[in-house]
Amino acid sequence: MPADALNVFGRPLVPCGMEPRTGFFRAGCSRSDPEDRGLHVVCAVMSADFLAFSRARGNDLSTPMPEYDFPGLKPGDRWCLCALRWLEALQAGMAPDVVLESTHLNALGVVNLEQLRLYAADAEQPSPGDHPGSLQSNHHDDGRESR
Repeated sequence: MPADALNVFGRPLVPCGMEPRTGFFRAGCSRSDPEDRGLHVVCAVMSADFLAFSRARGNDLSTPMPEYDFPGLKPGDRWCLCALRWLEALQAGMAPDVVLESTHLNALGVVNLEQLRLYAADAEQPSPGDHPGSLQSNHHDDGRESR
């Protein structure tokens, strides 16, 4: 992974998922380049609701496609989503949780950090202005605590 690949906290990007292998480059990371018109930079944790939402929008992520070496996704899998698809799901009330340490900084050109924090799957996350080793627990605005 390039040394300049940073997450939404401005720290080195952490891999999103290797099983199945995700990312625009299928290298396990939510990084992108100018060829990635979809901007696959949001590391999301798949849910049954989101997979159904995506299928209804014409992007079936659950059906295996062996010809593309794509095993199909299931709830719990991590996958690098297009930032605009995540925003669309957010607006429809169907956004999947995200792994902030594995979500590329470029996602902030489409969604803001506070929107992402509301769906953080990370058990703990850096607070703005905190020192790198300082962490805070994340709670969703509906009272549930992140996993």
